[in-house]
Amino acid sequence: LEGTIETIVYRSEETGFTVCSVKTPRRRDACTLVGTCPAAWPGQEFRAEGHWARHPQHGLQFTASRIVCVEPCSEEGIRRYLASGLIRGIGDVLAERLVAKFGRDTLRVIDRESALLLQVEGVGPKRREQIKLAWQEQKAVQEIMLFLHTHGVGNAQAARIHRQYGDGAIAIIKENPYRLAGDIWGIGFKTADKIAGSVGVPRDSLLRARAGIAYTLQCFSEEGHCHVPRAELEPAAASLLDMPVERVREGLALEVDARGVIEDELRIYLAPLYYAEIGVANSLRRLRAAALPFAIAEPGRAIEWAEGRMRIRFSPGQAAALQTALQSKVSIITGGPGVGKTTIIRALADILGAKRLDVCLAAPTGRAAKRMQEATGRPAMTLHRLLKSRPNTREFEHGPSNPLPADAYILDEVSMIDVVLMNAFLRALPDRAWLVLVGDADQLPSVGPGNVMRDLLDSGAIPVSTLDVIFRQGDRSWIVHNAHRINRGEPLDLPPRSEASDFYFIEASEPDDVIRRVLALIRERIPSRFGIDPKSDIQVLTPMRRNQLGSENLNLVLQEAVNPGAGGVSRFGRVYRGGDRVMQLRNNYDKDVFNGDIGFVRSVDEADGTVRVDFDGRLVDYDFVELDELSLAYACSIHKSQGSEHAAVIIVMTTQHYKLLQRNLLYTAVTRGRRLVCLVGSSKAVHIAIRNKDAARRQTGLRERLALDGRQ
Repeated sequence: LEGTIETIVYRSEETGFTVCSVKTPRRRDACTLVGTCPAAWPGQEFRAEGHWARHPQHGLQFTASRIVCVEPCSEEGIRRYLASGLIRGIGDVLAERLVAKFGRDTLRVIDRESALLLQVEGVGPKRREQIKLAWQEQKAVQEIMLFLHTHGVGNAQAARIHRQYGDGAIAIIKENPYRLAGDIWGIGFKTADKIAGSVGVPRDSLLRARAGIAYTLQCFSEEGHCHVPRAELEPAAASLLDMPVERVREGLALEVDARGVIEDELRIYLAPLYYAEIGVANSLRRLRAAALPFAIAEPGRAIEWAEGRMRIRFSPGQAAALQTALQSKVSIITGGPGVGKTTIIRALADILGAKRLDVCLAAPTGRAAKRMQEATGRPAMTLHRLLKSRPNTREFEHGPSNPLPADAYILDEVSMIDVVLMNAFLRALPDRAWLVLVGDADQLPSVGPGNVMRDLLDSGAIPVSTLDVIFRQGDRSWIVHNAHRINRGEPLDLPPRSEASDFYFIEASEPDDVIRRVLALIRERIPSRFGIDPKSDIQVLTPMRRNQLGSENLNLVLQEAVNPGAGGVSRFGRVYRGGDRVMQLRNNYDKDVFNGDIGFVRSVDEADGTVRVDFDGRLVDYDFVELDELSLAYACSIHKSQGSEHAAVIIVMTTQHYKLLQRNLLYTAVTRGRRLVCLVGSSKAVHIAIRNKDAARRQTGLRERLALDGRQ
């Protein structure tokens, strides 16, 4: 079958499976083409191999085993092809002008005589160079997609492959397809394994075995584990690979020899996680061995001075925490919401500032750093910005050879920090550095591997101060009151209906009913009663991403409620419009934005093929092919909400989420709300979550590495 693609009816960005309406020379009406074609765009011409079949619902369609897209040759095809957003710098208007000027020669002019583009209105030297470079990149990307066309590698992934490997991309992939899984965001082991089979890598290859072992360890790390017992890893990898355990064992031996993985007393680590654990333990040992960078002969007087400056009276527990911190090189302060952790941070910063020390405040996320800054009146920054991430790498400017310059460091929301980032931070501290780690150990652990705060607390190696007296808003805060009840395993305590409150529970068990009630809260009840802006200050939280009450579906529903309208750009199954709230899904060191950062779409530029996002005053541009790095953020998973605080939080919780219902999950969600928490769901699900305190224990070695110091 040959013809022209008219419209894309459906495309899976994960698999490349595409349903499109096409026109062919031999048929008067449009027909349906079905197959794997991640490179398809309206206006493109194609050749397909396959057969006609009648679908019970959709009628006659051509099911293709192979689809090859070719450049269009008709003027209309060229116009639609260029207007698709595939070539950065060309939108609808410019595509029209180019075709009007050059006709069927338009693509040849762009490819070989780009100087002629200057004759077209709206094209100056800068735009011409942009179009030329984008065209060259797209040609290379198309070659990669043609090579990988049956494996669901779409335009975004192909563009990343080209940027990573350059013009030698295809040769590199042929040599070792499994590199894709480690190097290219959006391509996992299973896709790389299919590609490996297509280029002739045998199923029992040791190259494949080693890649499967690394992938299995990566899967465990995504569940938070730093290591896996050998007896658990080998059968898991063998099952994944459909390979005898003996062959997996051979591959594991090669990986150990190559130092890609580390074996430590029958525990198998990915090398970066092993060295991160060792690094955290060694850095804490080094810091604690050095002298304090200041001398306070009478800590009690310093604490009294801080009380006078702040016009408050510290509780005995707060005073004890301050004294411990001022007398310790490294210490931890922990406690739940409303117990005065931020007050302690401010007091410590004031005391050390008065001693003329350079005090640095930091947190793992931009949202947490912003809250820290607002609460203390002092500058605070994210760890990534403190360490200064290097573009085009995953490394930082600051490290052992270029330590951070400050004398004292206060790090908040430590429970969010995984072992790799904590290692990078601690390695960058000079020996003289004084350090206080602050956080709530009862919240969810980090999204990344490790359970750093819990391991530090359990090790006994570092002085710990636990704050447990509630101060914030006193007895008037039902949010704080219920957060502590949840943490103790007690049922919710709800005020009488007639009483004003900042905490509400709304019973609803069926998904449609839950969504209806959430929409009523966002559209009417919260804005009218509390004056809270639904677009920027209400956050919906849910335990999971998928299913009807997952963040993906809720975002689509909420976008139409909060930011409806035409326009915007449609990519990767989502529409992005001006004003949309979005979240970054991966660390992007080139753009200096990181996983979990939230921003707002400021503009969609069809001509340049870019979306501009405002991250707390920093404007970041995304090419259309990079929009898979963003998701809508009207709703997000509770895990993703860590470190944030919102004026109003709506928590969705039903028995649909049964497998994820845990006490620390609900506790974390409730503590995200500043002025209002609305819990919408079934009382049964809430009861299950509160009763279930047995969160899966993460397999880490940090606690025992530190415990040796604690016993000395």
